[in-house]
Amino acid sequence: MRLLGGYVRRYFLQWLAWRSFALTLVANQAVTPLVGLAVWSTVLPERRLSDYFIALLFVRLLTSSYENHTFSEWVYQGGFCDDLLLPHPPVLVTLGENIAIRIWHIIIGLPIVAAVVLFAPPSLRWQDVALALPAVVLAAAIRFLFTYALALSAFWIERAHSVVGLGSTLIFLLGGEAAPIALLPDAVRPWAEALPFRAMLGFPAEIAAGELNGAAVGMGYLWQVIWLAVMVVAAQAVWRAGIRRYTVVGG
Repeated sequence: MRLLGGYVRRYFLQWLAWRSFALTLVANQAVTPLVGLAVWSTVLPERRLSDYFIALLFVRLLTSSYENHTFSEWVYQGGFCDDLLLPHPPVLVTLGENIAIRIWHIIIGLPIVAAVVLFAPPSLRWQDVALALPAVVLAAAIRFLFTYALALSAFWIERAHSVVGLGSTLIFLLGGEAAPIALLPDAVRPWAEALPFRAMLGFPAEIAAGELNGAAVGMGYLWQVIWLAVMVVAAQAVWRAGIRRYTVVGG
C-alpha cells in the first residue's frame, strides 16, 4: 500500500502540470450524463430521473479509466521494459496513475456537480448515498480491471485504443448510460442487469437515486462481487499470456 500511495502522489503531482488536459477529460466525462439528464427529464418528467443522472455523473467521474492511453502507450513507446525491472508488480504503476487521475476528476468535477445540483436540485437521501458508496468502490475496481485487461491487447496489436473503445461503447449501451437499465425493453433488461457493464456504472447510481429495494440491492452487490472475481482472473490470465509474448518478441 505504501508503494501504491507513492505512485498516486507521484502521478497526482505530474498531472498538476497537465491540469488543463485533465479539465478536458472531466468535461468529456460530464457530457453524456448531462445530455441524458436533459433528454430523459424532458421525455419522462414523472420519473424524476434527474436524481439518477446526477448520481451517474459522480459515479462516472470516480470510475473512468484510461489505461489505453497510459499503459498501452507506454508499451508502444518501449518504456514498459523499464517497468519489468521494478521490484514489484508493474500493475502498481498503472493503478497509481489511475487513482491519481480519478482524484483530479473529483477536484475538477465537483464544481460541475455543484452547478448541476443548483440547476436541478436532487432529492437524494443520505441513507441511499451511503449504501451506494461500497458499490462505487467495487465499480471503480471492476472498471479498472476491465479496461486494463483490454489495454493489454497492446502486447499483440497496435490498435488497443479501438479495443478499449469497444468496451467503452458496451458500457455506454448496457451500463445504464444511454438509458437507465429500468427503461430498457423487457427482453434486454435481465441481460443488462447480469452483465458486468451495469456493475461498472449504473448500479451505484441506481442505489444512490433510491430506485432499488433491498433484494435488488443485494443481487446487484452479488453480481459486482462475481464480476470483480472474474475480472481479476481474466486480467491475470491476459497479463501472463501478454508478458510471455512481449519478452519473446521484444526481448
